[in-house]
Amino acid sequence: MRIISGTHKGRILKSPKGIRPTQDNAKKALFDILGDMNEIRFLELFAGSGSIGLEALSLGAREVVFAEKEQKCFDVIRENLELCKFSNSSIVRGDADLAIKRFRDKKNVFDIIFFDPPYYRELAKKTLQLLGAYDILAPNGFVIAQHFKKDLLPEISGFLKLFRQERYGDTVLSFYKRT
Repeated sequence: MRIISGTHKGRILKSPKGIRPTQDNAKKALFDILGDMNEIRFLELFAGSGSIGLEALSLGAREVVFAEKEQKCFDVIRENLELCKFSNSSIVRGDADLAIKRFRDKKNVFDIIFFDPPYYRELAKKTLQLLGAYDILAPNGFVIAQHFKKDLLPEISGFLKLFRQERYGDTVLSFYKRT
């Protein structure tokens, strides 16, 4: 696993055992769609190795917040941040649901919220519902869910509306914005 673009292009990243990292073709497509990362506040839920948030940092994101509940993943994200010497980031240890509620309570908002929960557990739908209920998305922001092709997500969830989907093998990226 590596960073594929930006200031840290080619940097090899550590990855905890037992996670399913985002494939390079899906990662490249995601950032091609999102475009310029400058001045973006980015949140990665279910961060795993942190590869998506690290890519955003390499492309110039102003700040990236990683949320991860597994200690082994938390430790790997910290190691990857130190390896790349990124300082404009933070890691929140805990479940995505609690992190979302905490961000809302602290009035934290993000321009881009990306989440890639473990497949086959209905977590993508549940997280999307929570994000649609707890307003932590900036007015012109996007929510991107990475999910298994057979996990169907709703077109509308709270104030979020699906506006684009892209498929890469068994992986789907679903893009939401405000209704």
